[in-house]
Amino acid sequence: MAARILVTTPIPEPAPALLEAAGDVHVLPDPPGYDELALLCASGDYDVVLTQLRDRIDAPLLAAAKVRGISNYAVGYNNIDIVAATQHGIVVGNTPGVLTDATADIAMLLVLGTARRVVEADRMVREGRFHGWEPELMLGSDVSGQVLGLAGFGRIARATARRALGFGMEVIFSPRPPGDRPVGAEELGEFAGKVRQVPWDELVSASDFLSLHVPLTADTRHLVGADVLRRMKPSAILVNTARGPVVDEAALVEALASGTIAGAGLDVFEDEPRLAAGLAELPNTVLLPHVGSATVSVRTEMARLSALNAADMAAGRLPQHAVNPEAWS
Repeated sequence: MAARILVTTPIPEPAPALLEAAGDVHVLPDPPGYDELALLCASGDYDVVLTQLRDRIDAPLLAAAKVRGISNYAVGYNNIDIVAATQHGIVVGNTPGVLTDATADIAMLLVLGTARRVVEADRMVREGRFHGWEPELMLGSDVSGQVLGLAGFGRIARATARRALGFGMEVIFSPRPPGDRPVGAEELGEFAGKVRQVPWDELVSASDFLSLHVPLTADTRHLVGADVLRRMKPSAILVNTARGPVVDEAALVEALASGTIAGAGLDVFEDEPRLAAGLAELPNTVLLPHVGSATVSVRTEMARLSALNAADMAAGRLPQHAVNPEAWS
């Protein structure tokens, strides 16, 4: 009997062709709600589920699930309770290493776009309010010569540092906020002598631009809340391309409205796709719809890897990109 694969949202080629070759595929036409997805996973009708970040795969769902594997169409997997999946012998796969440069580009876009008030300026032109050059029209913040603070120093943060150094920025970092660990010159590699490690508290207070590059964990949920925002420079700009709940969005709205910080560039939100009340009305923001990985090449590779993970699971093989390989045994 052919393996049965459930896909919660249509994804691009080459995934459909790879999945069809691996088993019987059922693609849902619309994203399922939690209850619908829980019923489908518990039905016994499917061996593997190919999920999206918006699909919540929590402990109760996993306890009732009758699937052998979950392939997440994403690098991150904070939407899945990995501990519970492992306890129930359900292997989880992801698509690592594919979106580093694309997301770093978005981080720099948010730095530049927020600093130079690009959204406000674009709206002015489109609305016919641009009447010619003026000495103080749409004055923004410098980027070159300013301090970029990186919360986290993994692949995406390093790629962002590389871009920022090209813009003449001073780059400082804290590798695992709110905690710390020393990073030596050997681990820094190409960045040795070019970037500087500082404690989290100093990163917060010294950065002209504070860019978040941490996974969503119990320690990093609301890493940036009211207290951190108050300790930032009044001229500082917050950038988040990591995960929305890393920032207390209600506190951010208050800080932006009161002038506690100067601006924010966000590609992710605490309760996507909903925004905290008042955020959309703030002029000192650039708000993007979670497009960090949104290039044709990146999404194609994500589709390929997630389909290959699902195909391996369907065939009874441990997928190449297993988050919890210990679950397979």
